[in-house]
Amino acid sequence: MALRRLGLESGRYQKSPRAEQARAWRRLLPLLPLLAAACAPVDAQQRNAARTDAAVATVAPAAPPSSGLQSGPQSGLQPVPGAMQPAPSAPSGMIAPQEAPLPLAPAASSPSMAQQAVIAARDAMQRKQWSVLAVTVPQARADILGMYPEYWLLRYQLWNLPANQRPTPDLQNFLRRNADSYLGDKLRQDWLLVAARSGDFDTVNKLGPVKNTGPQTECAILNARHMTGRKVDARQAMETFAPGPWCWTLYDQLVADKVLGWEQLEPQLRDAIENNKTSDAGKFASYMFDPAQMKAYDALMRDPMKWLVKQPKPPRSRAETELVTIALARLPRKDLDVADAYFRREWAKSLPRENVAWLRGQYALVAVLNLDSRANDWYVEAGHIRMTSYNQAWKVRAALRQPKIDWRWVMASIDAMPVSDRADPSWIYWYARGLAATGRKEEALRMYAGIADQFNFYGQLAAEELGRPITVPPRPAPVTAQELAQARANPGLQRAIAMFRLGWRPEAVPEWNFAIRDMDDRQLLAAAELARVENIYDRVVNTSDRTATQFDFSQRYIAPFEGRVAAKANEISLDPAWVYGLIRQESRFIMDARSSVGASGLMQLMPATAKWVARKIGMDNFTPASVNDFDTNTILGTNYLNMVLQDLGGSQVLASAGYNAGPRRPIQWRSTLNHPVEGAIFAETIPFTETRTYVKNVMANATYYAAIFTGQPQSLKQRLGQISPQAAEPTPLP
Repeated sequence: MALRRLGLESGRYQKSPRAEQARAWRRLLPLLPLLAAACAPVDAQQRNAARTDAAVATVAPAAPPSSGLQSGPQSGLQPVPGAMQPAPSAPSGMIAPQEAPLPLAPAASSPSMAQQAVIAARDAMQRKQWSVLAVTVPQARADILGMYPEYWLLRYQLWNLPANQRPTPDLQNFLRRNADSYLGDKLRQDWLLVAARSGDFDTVNKLGPVKNTGPQTECAILNARHMTGRKVDARQAMETFAPGPWCWTLYDQLVADKVLGWEQLEPQLRDAIENNKTSDAGKFASYMFDPAQMKAYDALMRDPMKWLVKQPKPPRSRAETELVTIALARLPRKDLDVADAYFRREWAKSLPRENVAWLRGQYALVAVLNLDSRANDWYVEAGHIRMTSYNQAWKVRAALRQPKIDWRWVMASIDAMPVSDRADPSWIYWYARGLAATGRKEEALRMYAGIADQFNFYGQLAAEELGRPITVPPRPAPVTAQELAQARANPGLQRAIAMFRLGWRPEAVPEWNFAIRDMDDRQLLAAAELARVENIYDRVVNTSDRTATQFDFSQRYIAPFEGRVAAKANEISLDPAWVYGLIRQESRFIMDARSSVGASGLMQLMPATAKWVARKIGMDNFTPASVNDFDTNTILGTNYLNMVLQDLGGSQVLASAGYNAGPRRPIQWRSTLNHPVEGAIFAETIPFTETRTYVKNVMANATYYAAIFTGQPQSLKQRLGQISPQAAEPTPLP
């Protein structure tokens, strides 16, 4: 099975009748153009306005426009005919209380008129039929999801109309009426970013902060502070920065104002070069180099060797030294052996020691990602210099792959990490292993104890180091009827459930997550129980996973479908706990989950793999359309998993990796070993980040499911086993 991202695209709400009704309603949508015809002039006006706005969007106004955040008369676009009318304003400086949520009715046999309007509004939004969307807004208002059409229209007007034509009163009223909702926060963020784009920094300052924030929003807020006279230092900017339009705008200004200089930008340029983010690297380079130097930079990025052979030794300036260093860092991407030999022969003695050390770390990273045995020696040559978190982690992993592990080097390498990285359970565990191996057993036990209560891969391994078998924690008091009723009355959860029923997973998930963001343990357990009642299994798991002191494993490690998955596994003597552990990681029990590369169903089968397995096991009635069917998907998935397991010598570690990345890859990874390694070390040193995380999660999941199914203590170490070297051989499996 091809390597695939774990993100899931939209899926139906467990094949709900409501989703089928939504599709039936969409078949009526051809009638809506009749409404659009009447509103065509308005659409034309909006398109013209959008073009006007695009022409001026990058030019800051001579004087910042009015923020529109104070009550009182406002200049702005009159509402689109048929759109919402502004609700009465609250007194100046006050926020009106949020309206009481509309009750969430059980799934009806046919959608109400208001719900039909919501469905039509979403379709119009997706088709960019803005006048049709405007017509649906008042018709949809009575539905539990009535705020969504209103938000979609306001978002369109906000982003596409000139500043003096935006419906400011409508924006204000929406924020007042939906102050503590996901969409209220989302519209606040939209308005903030639009204001930042047009240079209206006073509005940005008044709208911020937002609850569901991100780097671009935070960069916009920092830039507004800087532009209105409040000091923003380099540290704040660098901690917030992520590539994107508002963060680049912040950096443009801070570089121009000399808040950011070479000392801050050089590490970020090198990090971008390491990550092969060439567009970002070019932007950082433009801050650091003059036009002539940028011409050289462009040349070396096109062909580093061709450029390098023409350069003087040693470089004559700081900028030339950096350009040579970047060119040498690009070389191993084409041929590591040629690059290493050339670097050592021609440049190692002509560059500053710190540049040579950084380059050794870059060559080591390329080597270790190819499981090249030279990587550890090159990391030792580099020493404990500043590296990216990614490269720091691989320095430790390279050491763990050695026949005789130098535990003092492992501990020193972890000590060189940033504090936030050292706090990760993986590095706490391996540091504790180092302490134990070097005779500091009491310190090791204390470190193990610090993570042994965490329900993850390294929490389980730490517990076993303390002599604790892996068991299921005591179940907390059951969710009461009152607690469940309170969860059901939560307006955010109501809206999320309504959207799950319609099959609108992309909208439902963030609405749900926003609703549970500040819940305590009892509220989270109740919300998870509500999701169980509604058969929204991924929300059961993800919600219950957030509890801090009360742990209900019947939610965290839910095993739905009444044992039918276990039955399919038992039919071919496959470990049901492992299968459930894999499904929990693959799809979170969403029956028609679909990955970004096309893997489908509970067990995330790629179409070609499903077809191959069906032919192999004689499933004559298989069709591609049936891959999401429960029986079809689990029969094909368990059979394929069993084939991979047998092909990889019965190792669940290797087979889990093969199920995610394709069976040829763990065969190749195993062949690079020169001695047997612990299963935990093999899992930790898988070169693909997604597959490494996947394998650790699947194995930890399987251990807990085994404890639940058997009622007996379990051992993750025993399940991981040992991985021994074996020459790579062809496999017939796809």
